Amino acid sequence: MVTLTLLEPQQKTPLKQWCFENSSVIRIGRAADNHVILSDNLVSRHHLEIRQVSSGGGGSWQVLSKGTNGTFLNGVLVIQDALPNNALLQLAQGGPILQFQVQGIIPPEWQSISGSDSPLSGVGSSAEKSSPELSNNPGSLTCTHEGNSPQNLFCIHCGQPLSVIQTIRHYQVLRTLGQGGMGTTYLAWDAAGVIVGHPKLLVLKQMNADMARIAKAQELFEREAYTLKSLNHPGIPKYYDFFVEGGKKYLAMELVHGQDLEKRIYATGPVIPSQAIAWMIQTCEILDYLHSQEQPLIHRDIKPANLMVKTANNQIAVLDFGAVKEIGTTPGTRIGAEGYCAPEQERGQPLTQSDLYAVGPTIIFLLTGENPFKFYRQKGRGFRFDVSKIPTVTPKLRDVIERTTEPLPRDRFQSAKELAAALAACK
Repeated sequence: MVTLTLLEPQQKTPLKQWCFENSSVIRIGRAADNHVILSDNLVSRHHLEIRQVSSGGGGSWQVLSKGTNGTFLNGVLVIQDALPNNALLQLAQGGPILQFQVQGIIPPEWQSISGSDSPLSGVGSSAEKSSPELSNNPGSLTCTHEGNSPQNLFCIHCGQPLSVIQTIRHYQVLRTLGQGGMGTTYLAWDAAGVIVGHPKLLVLKQMNADMARIAKAQELFEREAYTLKSLNHPGIPKYYDFFVEGGKKYLAMELVHGQDLEKRIYATGPVIPSQAIAWMIQTCEILDYLHSQEQPLIHRDIKPANLMVKTANNQIAVLDFGAVKEIGTTPGTRIGAEGYCAPEQERGQPLTQSDLYAVGPTIIFLLTGENPFKFYRQKGRGFRFDVSKIPTVTPKLRDVIERTTEPLPRDRFQSAKELAAALAACK
């Protein structure tokens, strides 16, 4: 049996799995007639084939690359080559990574997040057969956890967490994901399974003690929880829980597997215009959802660091809803990143068009890898973004960037749908 597992690019944790019991040819690509379909713009319609060349002792296998952006076998560009067990296949530089295995043996280090509640999903024979049950296993009470890799989060025998940093209510904190001025985010495990119908592995965000003494900070933290609870969109992390414990506020929400656009560009370099446009059209769709609420919501902090590319499908998710503001409410604190913040938002008077403004400099960053502020120059009596020297910016795309970053909101695109349509015409 052959197992192919889609890996998260940074931590190499499993996201999705396909199992093939009696296949001698496995086709992988973006088109719907492939055995493994990866909807990533870097992946060709029929990117590669995996072929069995002999059947003895589990068989020997070969990879045949057909993708225009290339295929990398354990980091080396290949056209046709022998495919060893446990090999890593990357479809294009910066593209999705698949682990190839014969007989479906999952290495212990993958057990970091695998199990019945993980993002793994089996096709053909069930993936659950080759991964442990992360449940309340009675045997786990006496398990010695022997034979686990140091990187494992969960025991390969009993399925329980190997190391718990601290327990907050029924949440077991397994790892610190990040720390900022407002709060600390943790990877946590819902040990009691209180959140019915949702994965047990989630993000737990804790408000920093210093911020808890600032009324405005408390308001923003609570606003993020309130906003997420009211929203339901695949491009927005799901709300699970909000509570106060030991005088500290906590927000439990969906764990989104992927990489934010800022880290992605710094790691792999600028992208081609079609990819930048595709991501920004997806961003516009999410903004349209926010702006179309009964009481329209303005995100106020659209920037590459708050736009996550999901590893499983290359789709955008918008993060960090702490700055969200209802339109029509009293002008408030200036929130927004330099270079991405619209002039009216700088004055504490954001509009829905302020979110659209941020799409312009985000495109500049995606195409250049440079801070968009570098392209902000004096033009006439004011300052504008000048993208005339960026070689990948076509005249059509330049017009879109210039219009969406007009100083006056009335001169910009008036809705996210209108901006998305203009971007689509630039493809």
